[in-house]
Parts: sequence; structure tokens; C-alpha cells
Amino acid sequence: MSLTVEKLTPSLNYGFLLTRQAYDTKQGIELSLWVKTLQGAVNVIVQNQQALFFVEQTQQVHAQSLLSEQRIVTAKVTPLALKTFNQQLVSGFYFSTMREFYRARDILKQAQIKCYEDDFRPDERFLMERFITAGIEFIPRLTALSITESAKQYSQTNFATFYSDKCRATNKTQLLDDIALTMVSLDIECSMAGELYSIGLHSHKMSDGKPIKCVLMIGDHNNVLAKAKQSTLSNEEAREIAEHIVWVDNEQALLTALIAWVRVHDPDIFIGWNVINFDFNLLQKRCDIHNIAFNIGRNYQSPRWRTRSAGGSQNEQKFIDVAGRVVLDGIDLLKNATYNFASFSLDFVANALLGKGKKVDDVENRIQEINDNFHHDKLALAAYNLEDCRLVTLIFEQSLLLEFTRLRAKLTGLSIDRIGGSVAAFTNLYLPKLHRSGYVAPNMGDGLQGLVSPGGYVMDSVPGLYKNVLVLDFKSLYPSIIRSFNIDPMGLIEGLKSPKNSIKGFDGAYFSRDKHFLPDIINELWLERDIAKKDKNSALSQAIKIIMNSFYGVLGSTGCRFFDPRLSGSITKRSHELLKTTSLWLENDGYQVIYGDTDSIFVHVDEDKTAEQCQVLGKSLQDKINVRWQATLKEEFSIESQLEIEFETHFSQFLMPTIRGQEAVKEQSKVGTKKRYAGVVNGKLLFKGLETVRSDWTELSKIFQQELYRLIFNEDPVDDYIKNIVDELKQGLHDDKLIYKKKIRRSLPDYVNTPPHVKAALIANSKLEGEGKKPKYTNRRTIRYVITLDGVQPLEYNESKLDYDFYVEKQIKPIANDILPFIGKDFDAITSNQMGLF
Repeated sequence: MSLTVEKLTPSLNYGFLLTRQAYDTKQGIELSLWVKTLQGAVNVIVQNQQALFFVEQTQQVHAQSLLSEQRIVTAKVTPLALKTFNQQLVSGFYFSTMREFYRARDILKQAQIKCYEDDFRPDERFLMERFITAGIEFIPRLTALSITESAKQYSQTNFATFYSDKCRATNKTQLLDDIALTMVSLDIECSMAGELYSIGLHSHKMSDGKPIKCVLMIGDHNNVLAKAKQSTLSNEEAREIAEHIVWVDNEQALLTALIAWVRVHDPDIFIGWNVINFDFNLLQKRCDIHNIAFNIGRNYQSPRWRTRSAGGSQNEQKFIDVAGRVVLDGIDLLKNATYNFASFSLDFVANALLGKGKKVDDVENRIQEINDNFHHDKLALAAYNLEDCRLVTLIFEQSLLLEFTRLRAKLTGLSIDRIGGSVAAFTNLYLPKLHRSGYVAPNMGDGLQGLVSPGGYVMDSVPGLYKNVLVLDFKSLYPSIIRSFNIDPMGLIEGLKSPKNSIKGFDGAYFSRDKHFLPDIINELWLERDIAKKDKNSALSQAIKIIMNSFYGVLGSTGCRFFDPRLSGSITKRSHELLKTTSLWLENDGYQVIYGDTDSIFVHVDEDKTAEQCQVLGKSLQDKINVRWQATLKEEFSIESQLEIEFETHFSQFLMPTIRGQEAVKEQSKVGTKKRYAGVVNGKLLFKGLETVRSDWTELSKIFQQELYRLIFNEDPVDDYIKNIVDELKQGLHDDKLIYKKKIRRSLPDYVNTPPHVKAALIANSKLEGEGKKPKYTNRRTIRYVITLDGVQPLEYNESKLDYDFYVEKQIKPIANDILPFIGKDFDAITSNQMGLF
């Protein structure tokens, strides 16, 4: 069956780009683009594509000769009106297969012939050069409905395939937003050996508008129902979960049932928790064991897998490509969206975001409980499996993770499942503009060598206990510097060609006043973010903020082809200048600057001022500084300032601690901490970098710090509170709050020294082996331990008395002495009568 172009529904020729792939065929390189339209998913095939890299024209003849000797066939070699940053003209080397492209690249590199832009796949270049990001519009050449024989046994799902010669970025932005992507949460349960027990699937809304609650479970339906009364679930819970279970006989049937389920329900997106490295990875392995084709792609093919090693096999990251479908991992996306948790376990994140956790209460023995439930209480296992899926769905919805990743794809052209990718995002936005200005991109390492760019400016703080501290913050400082001073890779090259008419940077850099792209890219993003904030679109606002702030990191990264220390240095050194100059202006006006960090300045003002007066003063200082910078940049550089300082926070009470270990230093010579402070804002305590917000301190230390600071900020007495805490600690009343938790960051044998948490892990693993169990404390696992009179002990095996003197000295005293000296007190003096009582 086929459709003519004339009969093609208008809403079918544009949509959201799900996946892209390039591959060799007998006719040449083809691109397969899976697009979700208003009428469903379609496959757009673009034929007769070529792979391309550039070679300097002075090397063209030599390069062609080398390739000819090796019988490498080029589609064509063409001199182009493009040049390198070194002003060398280049020729384009075009190839009809990726195989020949990669062979040619390797041969020329071995011959020390530099190839430019040789790391772009044809699908990447095709989309990038057309400014296609997430939205794509295509003009079909012909269409045909097709279905493979292997798919017929599973469902009647058909996908339209369109052959297109012309694709472009769609301008139907609003309509694109109306295209819903169906999302299914997947979670597997298995034995320690990796044998599958069940597969949970959950969605609040599929394409038919209906929710999904399904557990594919190995087991005998009649036998399980006969034992239902023995389940730990209530009768009502047992009846409800039983309605959602699909029973299968064995693991082969379980895998086949999953593939069939995917065919019928046809999700666009799978989500989960460590879902690629664990769930899908194990599903693929079990399919391989049983010789089952894991055909879950919309092209009825198995996934393609890629791996990236990061320091050993235990740190290996896996990537999955499923034709027409996307797999998103909740952990990776939360990190990408700049969420930060003490732990990224599903338990912890669900409790932090949703106030609810998993159904199995015993975290340490969860695997054993899963095994027991599979053999004796399958209904409870199904409920647990489905609850895991549901929690992931709720986390995605609560955090707007799908919206975030859709918007990031729309803004940058990164594939929707791309993790990280700041350099790739920058390249997607920048490179097509660079080509249209007559340049090809440099290679990594082409930038100026030998210079080091400093980090953000952090001034020495003035320690003390203050009233009325105002924080003035430069809004998006690094992007503002780029916009104001036209910092840009091509702008640097053009500026160096005519420095007299350019803007002076640092380390010999000059930037063109009119030939640049990055300032304009940021301007566009800036305006879109202002609109997003006005519309209260938090996902879009956050996506834009992350992209804008990543541009400095990209320019300062040696992993970026545009890296040049003059670029990053002209940003950070300018930021140093801005903070120092602004601080000097404030001090000349009679205010005390007690601290500055990257883009923020902390100003101590009159302690007699009311909160209302501080608000008025903060806004006045903000306006005065902004006007002054506008005048300064106009006078010194003849540029318009895009800098904007904001009055951000008023601390009614504020503590800047002294660096520990300065007890013998004279008061006027003591130095304050950096990135560690606390204060009161609108009646609420705020901690930065102190023990309260650190995961490597005990719960008691955090409780003690918060209450001690509250008392001091309220000018209440503290002696009795400190004495009581020490008394209670030594009486064993807080033992449950003296537990350390720390993640193991690498394989235990890789630790040169043996820090306490590693020692605890080694002890625990030894005990487990003695019980005939597999050691569980390895890389990326978190160990809980205590300090006892017998040294470090893992919590689960501890039988020794806690070392209370250690906890007083290491967990209570340092916190107290951060703040007590500012009110004329000392921890030892307060507790001296107690120390010998226990």
C-alpha cells in the first residue's frame, strides 16, 4: 500500500525529531530520521548523502595521491572558498560511504596531514547545517507503508516511511509543542545472578489517553492466586495488583512478552532509574543468552550499543540507540538539570522530591527480600516492581524532566537522550554560522598554547559575626561579559587582524566589534529566558540558563575544538577586574566589603538599619553600580554594557567563620573562610558550605550546628544547650545520629591510603565472605560506619562501644568554635567541668 504526496496530511510532514542514524548502503549513505508527528511516528529516509572533511589546499595533491595509492575512492575533491583560522584555504574531500571516509581519515592522519571537521557523522552535519534542532519539516519524494515479516507476529502496527530530498527546521513552534511524546517507565526485578523475575511498566497517559499499569511476571497464575491469602499485601492490595499482572512461564516467554508489549503500546520514550546501564543492558544480555532478537526498535531491529570507559571497566558507561524510540535515565537527567542530592538512589530522590519512598523497608537486605518474594509472595514483588516504575514516573513529572530535555533539544540540536554535551551544543549552534562566514572549525589543540586561565575570583573574607549584610550579584556574569566585550572564537581571529578597531581583551587578545556570533547567540537565549521567566516556564528557563552558563566552560575546555586560553582568560580575568573594581567603589563610598566570590559581593552596612531600609539601600547600590559600569565601558571601550548587578539577599544576621587552626593568630590577622558562611534571611537560617549541608558529617553535628547558630543569631544563651548535647551524647542518647555515610568512589584495591569508609567496607566485605555471601561494598556503593573504641566499624557488624570522646572532639567542638569566639566564648571553657565525668 502506498500514499501519494497529494494525499499526504499536512500535519504529517513536520514533527519532533526522536532519533537519527546514518548508515552505508549500496546506493551510498542514507540517513534514517524518526519523527513524531501529530498523527504518530514516521520514518524519514534521506538518500545519496556524503561524508566530508576538509584539507588545506597546499596538502590537497599529496592527500589525493596517498588515498589513490590505498585505493580509497572519493566522491569528489573540491577547492572551497573556506579557510582555517590560520587563513589557509581548504578543499572538501567527499565520500559516498562512511567506511571510505573513516579509512581516508586514518590514512591522512598517519601521514601527518591535518583533516578538519573529520569527527562529524553525516546525520549530524545534515541537521546542523540546516539549523534543524528538535523540530523538523520534510517534503516527501514518495511514501510507502511498510512492515517487516518479523513484526507481523507481534502486532498490526505500521509506520509510514517517507523518502525526502528536502528537510528544514520547522517554524511551526506552537504546533510542535502540541506533539505529545508517550513515556513509559520500565523497571526489572531479578536475582543476584541476573535471572529475570519480572518487568514493570507504568505510564499515566499513552497515545490512546489511557494509563498503563503492567507487570510481566514469571509464575503460575493459579498457584499464586491460591496462595494470595499468605501474601503480605492486604486482600484489597492483592486483588488490585493481580489485575495488572501478565503471567508467563519462563524467562524466554518474559522477554518475548516484553517485545510484544512494545509492539502493541508503541511508546516514544522509555524512562527508568539507571535504566540503560542496568535494566536494558540486562534485558539485552538475557535475550542474547536465549538467542532472542531484542527487536524493540520501530524498524523492528535490536538496539545498537556503545560504551565509554571512564577509568576502568567498573566505571564503564553504556549508551543505547533504539530506532524511533528514546531511553532516558532519571539519574543522568536530574544531574543534567543541575539537581543535587546527597544520594541519587531512587529511595532518596523519591523522598526528597515526592515525600515517599519504596515499598521494601529493609534497604540493606532488599535483594534477599526480592528473592524471597519471587519464590513465596509474587504479588508483593509485583507491587514493589510497579511502585518503582510509578515513583520514576512521578519524579519525571514533578521535576519536568521530559519538558527540560525536549526544550534542550529544541534549543541546541542535541538528541533528546544526549547526556552532557555542552561542547556538542556549542558546536551545533556555532559551526553553521562559522561556515557561512568563510571559516572551517579548528581542531582540538590548534589554539594558543602555554597560557593558563584563572578560575573565578574569590577574595579573602573578613571573619566576624555581623548584622545587616547585603549580597550584590552580577546576573549571569560570564555570559554578560561575552555579550559586552564580544568574546568569540571567530571574533578573536578577526580582532587580531585589525586590533586598532577591536576590543582589547587579556593576554594579547582583541575581539572584533562586528564579526562575531557568540554574543548574538547569547542575546537570543537571554531574551528567550526573560520570556520564559515571565511566563513562569521553569523548565525552559532552567534549560536556557544551563546552556548559557556552559559556554564559558566550553571555551575553557581543552576538549573543545575552539579552546584558546585567550578566550577563557578574557572572561575570567575580566570578571576579576569587575569584582575588584566594584568592591573598591563600595569601599570608597564608606561600605565594608567582607567577601566576594566569582559573581557576588558581600557588603556590611550600618547595623542600626531596619530591614526596610536595607532593602532600599540594596536597590540603590544596585542601580548606582549599573549606571557606573555603563559609563565606564562606554568611556574606556566604546561599548554598551550588558552587565547587570542585582541586589539579591539581605542577611539580617551573618557569620563568616575563621579558617580553623588559627587559634594562636592575633585577632586582626585572622583570615576568614571561603565558600563557607551562614546567616538569617527573612527569618530563616541559610548555610553555605558548612557541615549542615555536607553529606560527610553526622546527623547530630548538623542538628547541633543548626540549633547553636539559631540561639546565637537570636542572642539567646548557649552554654546549657552545649552542655546538654555533650551530656546526652556521652550517655548514648544520640547513637543513632552518630553514623557516617560515605560513597566508595573507586575499587577498594585502588585506594593508596585506607580512609575510614574504605576500612569499614573492607571489614564488612570480609564478614560477608565469612558468611558465604558475596561482598557488596564496591565502587559507587555507600557504606555506613561508626567510630568505636576499637576503631572504625561498619554499622551492620558493629558490636563495640562508640568512642564518644572522638565524636565530641571531631563533630561537636569544631562546629562550636566556628562561632563561639565571636561572642567571647570557648567550647572547652563551657564543657571543662564535664569532660571527666564519663
